[in-house]
Amino acid sequence: MSGAFLADVNAMFSDVAASIDLPAGLEEKIRVCNTTYVTRFGVRLRGEMYTFTGWRAVHSTQNSPAKGGIRFTPDVDQEEVEALAALMTYKCVQFGLPFGVSKGALKIDPWKREEHELEKITRRFAQELIRHGFLNSGMNVPAPDMGTTELTMMWIADEYRRQRPEDINGLACVTGKPLGGGGIEGRTEATGRGVEYAIQAFFEMVEDARKAGFQGNDLKDRSVVVQGLGNVGYHAAKFLSEEDECRIVSVIEHDGVVRNRNGLNIEELKRHVTAHGGVRGYGGGSYSADGAGALEDECDILVPAAMERVIRSGNAPRLRARLVVEAANEPVSHEADRILRERGVVLVPDLFANAGGVVVSYFEWVKNLTHIPFGLMERRYDEKGHRTLARSLEKMTGKPFPKELEIEFFHGRTEIDLVRSGLEDMMWSTYAELWRSWNEPAGGTRDLRTAGY
Repeated sequence: MSGAFLADVNAMFSDVAASIDLPAGLEEKIRVCNTTYVTRFGVRLRGEMYTFTGWRAVHSTQNSPAKGGIRFTPDVDQEEVEALAALMTYKCVQFGLPFGVSKGALKIDPWKREEHELEKITRRFAQELIRHGFLNSGMNVPAPDMGTTELTMMWIADEYRRQRPEDINGLACVTGKPLGGGGIEGRTEATGRGVEYAIQAFFEMVEDARKAGFQGNDLKDRSVVVQGLGNVGYHAAKFLSEEDECRIVSVIEHDGVVRNRNGLNIEELKRHVTAHGGVRGYGGGSYSADGAGALEDECDILVPAAMERVIRSGNAPRLRARLVVEAANEPVSHEADRILRERGVVLVPDLFANAGGVVVSYFEWVKNLTHIPFGLMERRYDEKGHRTLARSLEKMTGKPFPKELEIEFFHGRTEIDLVRSGLEDMMWSTYAELWRSWNEPAGGTRDLRTAGY
């Protein structure tokens, strides 16, 4: 599977590289990883010695540090890590982030380990990365990925500070940390929030919405199928339903699918999944064990937010979504991408749609390097300025300032306000670049993925 994943990523890049005038050999140099570090280390647990295998692949060092997540999963291998590193390069370049790119993994099932064991294993992995120059705020900066959390990042950051106490920027060696450990507000929701902004940007362009067969560009009451109610899928579904008034009609998890054509209650469903480990038994919709088949449910928008290559040549002809938004990494295979394009299904690619996490990681990294929270210097100043403006308006009009607007208007900019504003701006401005490439009068690109590459 991972070999096919890497082959798909390379094929999608090479398809576009072949259509532009690159000097001989440059296509291969861009495509391949610069370095892949493999470590095998031992940890004594329960009176026995266990050996674990980990990877850190550096795809690009055009800029420093190399940025990218670390995943903990039992079926990962080197080719998967290298594929993910390549995708991260294309995301960072597309958004103009000043990073080289890296990706890492540890072959472990984190759900089968007790917390104290997982901490011990994580710290040993961190020691290996530090020893070989793959963990440092100026050289290589990990973040959470599948199977890792803000607590995982905190263990890594703490281990780095123990090993390198003289490094004043030590907290910036990882992003995705908890708020109390140098994290930033909005990081946990960032990738899902970015998916929402990507969909909003798409529908804002009437021409693009029309290409997908939509009449008008309103998101209200659009039917949405979400695969995966992890961090990304949950936040995307939550924001789309609560803020854009979409109907989340199906949620697919590892144990099946739950459906409700009137719209699922995402908060309620998330509590059920957390408590019971899946969607089975949830009373707010109808359950079926055929989760894979639910990708073919009729809907306006399909959001695959779980694993790579879940949409392949076998099921792509049967998809009934008008718009596919890749919230996961490469959930649509190279062959399926061609099939969907030929069928007129529009796809918003992962190298744009799921980049919210690395964008907000950039904000966190900057915060750690500057040693000052966003909004600290200007919040009270803004509040005073807004109150002065309101009082001036009252004097000019002879009318009191509307009470219902006071809280929003007088509210100074907090860190979460600035993070969301910065993410929204980067998602929308980047989509504007994709839109220009896709729709240029002289004959635009064939699709948004090609525009992105």
